[in-house]
Amino acid sequence: MKQVIFPFRVLFSLYGFVLFVVLLLLLFPFVIVASFFGKIKGGNFIYKICQFWADAMMIIWGIRHRNIFESEHDKNRQYVFIFNHISYMDIPIIMKAIRNQPFRILGKSEMAKIPVFGFLYQNAVVMVDRSSAVKRAESVQKLKAFIRKGISVVIAPEGTFNTTPNPLKDFYDGAFKIAIETQTPIKPILFLDTNHRMHYKSIFTLSPGRSRAIYLEEISMEGLTLDDLAFLKKKVYDLMESKLIAYQASWIKVS
Repeated sequence: MKQVIFPFRVLFSLYGFVLFVVLLLLLFPFVIVASFFGKIKGGNFIYKICQFWADAMMIIWGIRHRNIFESEHDKNRQYVFIFNHISYMDIPIIMKAIRNQPFRILGKSEMAKIPVFGFLYQNAVVMVDRSSAVKRAESVQKLKAFIRKGISVVIAPEGTFNTTPNPLKDFYDGAFKIAIETQTPIKPILFLDTNHRMHYKSIFTLSPGRSRAIYLEEISMEGLTLDDLAFLKKKVYDLMESKLIAYQASWIKVS
């Protein structure tokens, strides 16, 4: 069955990719204009453009997105949003999941090398070069600066795609250190279907269907210090892991 479906998925992926590029080129002049207004005002406007882009692409791709809130979410608060990283589709879905509050995403610096898209990328995300401790530290300082200006940040604590059969990969410390040092609550979001919409193995696996983002309860930083970093990281990991199991995330193969 998979062999029969595969050619159609490739054709659909090509269709989706072409329209993705066409819409990018149409929106690109607005991104250039926004880039002249600085990292805050200009960056916020670029995110509005990206959210419009995501809305349009979800319709074109036939992806039906829904946000599910397990507890009340205050859009007027700042958060360190963290999510499970399982697909190339995660970033477009972030644009659908987080609305009506300014935020910045921590992203890999390599993506800035892509023609045209790279210009948008470097003006929208806080780039991190994991090959250098100095550059990683610079990225952390930039994220803290955005938090001080009232802007939330979005980080994948796994660092890269989870290619294991486990609910999650091991977490890095960065997101939790930033949350403690800035006393900003952590808000975990689970992506349950992005691996079905586009698998991490190939961009030619695009498929229509449902998309769900699950907002979990916020984790307060009140009273926590860096001495509590390991405790905090495990607490959030255990929460996200248990919820992914409860929602029967499809990639989980271990009992």
